[in-house]
Amino acid sequence: MPVQYEIVHTTVYHYKQPVSFGEHRVMFRPRDSHDLRVLATDLQVSPDAAIRMIQDPHSNSVALVQPRADAAELKIVCSFTIEHAHTDNLELPLAPSAEVFPFAYSLDERFDLEQYLRPHHDDPGGHLTAWARQFIRTDGLTGTRDLLVRMNQSIRDNFRYLERDEEGTQTPQQTLKLATGSCRDFALLMMEAARRLGVATRFVSGYLYDPALDGGGPDATLGAGSTHAWLQAYLPGAGWVPFDPTNNLLGGNQLIRVGVARDPSLAAPISGSWYGEAGDYLGMTVNVVVHRR
Repeated sequence: MPVQYEIVHTTVYHYKQPVSFGEHRVMFRPRDSHDLRVLATDLQVSPDAAIRMIQDPHSNSVALVQPRADAAELKIVCSFTIEHAHTDNLELPLAPSAEVFPFAYSLDERFDLEQYLRPHHDDPGGHLTAWARQFIRTDGLTGTRDLLVRMNQSIRDNFRYLERDEEGTQTPQQTLKLATGSCRDFALLMMEAARRLGVATRFVSGYLYDPALDGGGPDATLGAGSTHAWLQAYLPGAGWVPFDPTNNLLGGNQLIRVGVARDPSLAAPISGSWYGEAGDYLGMTVNVVVHRR
């Protein structure tokens, strides 16, 4: 049965003194689809701002926000209500031609998926490729979905989650070397590894609901209660299939997607500019509240 969620995402930028603001790009509205329906949205900005809604090249909804006055604080509050149906990665049948790895996309698929098939990061020494190839079976046939499921679980089991507030993402090489990272880092690592095996992938930003947060439980899912990131792999017959290597999730209704992109830098929840003295910026605070109705 579908479930409803209410989400409020508050971001506040703090400055020593009033500064002026350039345009800010806010990606907050979830992506409607057969499994996710947006029921209501609201965007409040202080100081008062001009807001334009557009769609980017990936059909993500983006709000272009231009504050109208100088201020020592910029507050952006995004709230929305959605209805989310349960999906199960393991229940989605693949096309017969894609059940066993390696497989080949059709010519039309390759044209559409080209930007998601091409690796975006170098692999000096072939370390990333070697890491990816360990999930190919040597004692028989390798199931395509099984390969990705094992890769997803391996990241969860062998890498340590480390929340980072700074912008940007580690390279896959850095994540392999450190064996630590944020949800963005883990998503990018698996994306680039799968691309080097010929599987199309894309980055997903959004939110993660965890029932433990509602009950005050100590064992909250990693990344819950804040913005979250995972990936989707395109598998013929099943389409875009979600994988969350941070928590070893394979779909369900806990992952609430907002934006998709070929690279994490293109799906930041909020980005923008300001004008003032170099030392004026004091930092930012982010609060995400997710409730199941």
